[in-house]
Amino acid sequence: MLEQVPISSKEIDDYRPIIGDQRVDEIVALAKPLRGARVLHLNATAFGGGVAELLSAVVPLMRSVGLDAEWRLMVGAPELWEVTKAIHNLLQGAYICPTATPLASAIRRRGAIRERAIGACWTPEMADVWRCYNALTAERFEGTYDFVVIHDPQPAGVLAFLLQQRPELRVGKWIWRCHIDLTRARADVWDFLRPYLAPYDASIFTMLEYVKQDMPTPRVALIAPAIDPLSTKNVDLPAETIRDILRQFGVDPDRPIISQVSRFDPWKDPLGVVDVYKRLKRDFRDLQLLMVGSMATDDPEGLRYFELTARRAGEDPDIHLLTNFHGVGNFEVNAFQRASRVVLQKSIREGFALTVSEALWKGRPVVATAAGGIPLQVASGQCGYLVKTMRECVERTGELLRDPDLADNLGRNGRERVRENFLTTRLLSDYLQLFQTLGSHTSTRASTPSASRSRP
Repeated sequence: MLEQVPISSKEIDDYRPIIGDQRVDEIVALAKPLRGARVLHLNATAFGGGVAELLSAVVPLMRSVGLDAEWRLMVGAPELWEVTKAIHNLLQGAYICPTATPLASAIRRRGAIRERAIGACWTPEMADVWRCYNALTAERFEGTYDFVVIHDPQPAGVLAFLLQQRPELRVGKWIWRCHIDLTRARADVWDFLRPYLAPYDASIFTMLEYVKQDMPTPRVALIAPAIDPLSTKNVDLPAETIRDILRQFGVDPDRPIISQVSRFDPWKDPLGVVDVYKRLKRDFRDLQLLMVGSMATDDPEGLRYFELTARRAGEDPDIHLLTNFHGVGNFEVNAFQRASRVVLQKSIREGFALTVSEALWKGRPVVATAAGGIPLQVASGQCGYLVKTMRECVERTGELLRDPDLADNLGRNGRERVRENFLTTRLLSDYLQLFQTLGSHTSTRASTPSASRSRP
């Protein structure tokens, strides 16, 4: 039996003050034909990544509207996470690393933003490891479901192995949810993965641009991620609570703060964030930088890149590198984002970047690179700024530090943008629409991906 993730209870009615009665009523009506449907979400880890955050909110809300939803984890081990991290990097366009080291030095420049070679290799032995753990997961799979959602490349092969081992368990509709950007995927790794996706009834992507032309699933839905406004990470906090948390971690609440909340991952460019801070420090002597991330169980690269970031930070006492290893949880992240004058998201590649919506929901302006799904969230000039170069990042962040009223205005706009588009109630609605579509129609290959979108 696969490990089941315990989930907290959530009630859809609790969201009425946030999104309004009409939208909640629409969701309840949408769920009515699906009441009692068995739904399984399967992924790699219960903690530390965006997928885990999404599932911790949407699974209990599915239960709240009458679906029999659960969340389980694939079979894994450190050797698998090394392989799947490489797959993740290569599908996002990583360079070959001939020495097989996880990280490589900078090898090219585009403008003033340094794009680092993200180390990854692909070998037959790695493919065998991936197959082994997907086969083990299929062996331990139990029961039948109306809808099974498999998240990301780690467990993508489970359905194919289940069809080989126990095809009678292939009941209902199976969906592969890809949370990453495949636009620059390494051809050999995509060619390896693609046949394992063919048995799925549908796939979900964040943006149309991410969908490969040869995607084998008969239906494709476009569904953006979303944040839970009632989670510990996003609920409103009293000002004095925020100040107390800052003091606990040696941060001065009376001096300006900029922050980036992300995994310590080369795609998030934490080294570049330190460089932005150091340039700003010349003009803003009291400036403090918070870099906050969690070490996920399926990300062996995290600790290595944390160490590289610490080296870049040096002995500056105003740079605070904080993780779950330091006692930082969602409550603390909430306080750090709310205390920030400006929130950065200096990603090189990005699937969506939930932390952008988190910051905007807290009324903070975001300065970010236009990577992946970030432009969906940041309307440049309205709730923050999209930048292309290091210089632009420094200039726009400095502008907001000098003009707190402008920063507050952009932050207010951002909160409303998230309310309209990127709350978990909208994500729930999108899933319900997709389930209804798959449950009532025979899958046929559409000429273009079909967008599953809704406002709630």
